[in-house]
Amino acid sequence: MLYSGIDLHKHSLVIHTVAEDGAVVREAELATARAALTAYFATTIPGPHRAVVECLGSWYWVRDLLGPQGIDLRLGHAKYLKAISYAKVKTDRVDARTLAQLLRVGLIPEAHMVSAEHRELRDLLRARLKLVTRATRARHAVTGLFTQYNVRAAAELPALVQLQVKLLEEEHALLAAQVKRCERELRPRLLPTADVQRLVWIPGIGAVIAYTLVLEIDAVHRFPTARHFHSYCRLVPGADNSGGKTRHKRSRDGNRYLKLAFHHAAVRAIQYVPEIKQEYQRWRRRKGKGIARALVAKELATIVYAVLSKGEAFNGTFKGHVLARTKRSQWPRLASPPA
Repeated sequence: MLYSGIDLHKHSLVIHTVAEDGAVVREAELATARAALTAYFATTIPGPHRAVVECLGSWYWVRDLLGPQGIDLRLGHAKYLKAISYAKVKTDRVDARTLAQLLRVGLIPEAHMVSAEHRELRDLLRARLKLVTRATRARHAVTGLFTQYNVRAAAELPALVQLQVKLLEEEHALLAAQVKRCERELRPRLLPTADVQRLVWIPGIGAVIAYTLVLEIDAVHRFPTARHFHSYCRLVPGADNSGGKTRHKRSRDGNRYLKLAFHHAAVRAIQYVPEIKQEYQRWRRRKGKGIARALVAKELATIVYAVLSKGEAFNGTFKGHVLARTKRSQWPRLASPPA
C-alpha cells in the first residue's frame, strides 16, 4: 500500500508519497492541472494506493479524477489536522509530508465526503439559502428607511430615498425569482424520493427542510446512534469537563445547515401541533424559551433519525404522545398561523 499526502492550492499542489514502512517513494510539486495529477499517479509504483487531501473548497475535481484511477481518496478535516500537524516550520512540502505520514499510521481525522449524486443538489440548495438571506436583507433595508424617516409609504420619502427603495424592491423581486427557480429545479429531483416523502409528514418539516435534511445528512448510517446525530446537527452543547467538574460550552463543530433546518422545523411544529406546543410550554416554564425550542428541535431530530435509519413512515407520535393533528397531503402548505 502506498500513501500520498496532497497539499492543494489554486495554482500549485505538492504530493508526497510514502510506502508501508514510511520510506519516501516520490515527491513532486505540480501545477494544479488534471493532466499533471493524472500523470503523477500513473507513473508511481503500481499497487493499492490511498491519498488524502484537506477539506477545502476545491477537492471535488480531485475526487472525480482519482476515483477512476483506483485511488482511495480520503478527506482530511482541516480544523483537526491543524491541531495534529502543528509545526514551527510550515511549508507546502512539510504539509504534504505530514499528511502522508498521518495517513500511513491511521491518524487522519476524516471529514465526510458527500456522495456524487447529492453534491450538486446540496450546493444548489445552499445557494438558495444565500439568495433567501440577501432577499431578507433587502426587505429589512426598506423597512429601515421607512423607520429612519418615520413614514408609512415610499411616496412620503425624499426623491433620492425613493430611488433607494425602488432599487431595493427590484433587488428583492429578482432574488425571490431566483429562489423560486432553484426550488423548481430541486423539486422534481428530490420531492418524489422515498426519504423526502417520509420526512414531509413529520411536524414542522416541509419540502425545503426535507431537501436540506436529506442532502446534508447524505447517509444517515454514518451516525451509529441518535446521540451522534444530535451532536452533528449542533443540537446539544459541547463538554468541557476537567478536575471532576462538568461544564457545557458552545461549539460550532457540526453542520450549521442542519441546525438551522431543525430550529425552523421546531418553530413550525410548535405553531401547528397542540401536543408539541404543550411540551414546549412545559419545557419553557422550567428552562426558558431558547432551551425549550432547542429541546423540540432535538426531539424532531430523533424522529428524523429513526425514520431515515429504519426506512419507515412517521408513526405520528411525539415524546410518547399521539398527535391529534396530521398534515394535509396537498401542496403547497397553508400559511403559518401566528405563534
